[in-house]
Amino acid sequence: MKQPCVYMLANKKNGTLYIGVTSDIIKRIWEHKNDLVEGFTQKYHIHNLVWFELHENMDSAITREKKLKRWMRDWKVTLIETNNPDWLDLYSSIC
Repeated sequence: MKQPCVYMLANKKNGTLYIGVTSDIIKRIWEHKNDLVEGFTQKYHIHNLVWFELHENMDSAITREKKLKRWMRDWKVTLIETNNPDWLDLYSSIC
């Protein structure tokens, strides 16, 4: 699934959030899950894909990622819970 995408990971329901952007969501989430991405997600064990959004091009995905990173936490939680109220790991649904 090579397409620009913005995504949110969480370590548990209402837990720590991470927002990222990629052109290959399956590969990137696999890297997060296997702790191949050094830094924040590895340190805090943030591996569950709880939200993602596909984009037409990388510029729009990067713009959206930057906006989401400035959002208040409550807005991010509402965005997740609109389509994923139980904070299920969506990774298996995209593989």
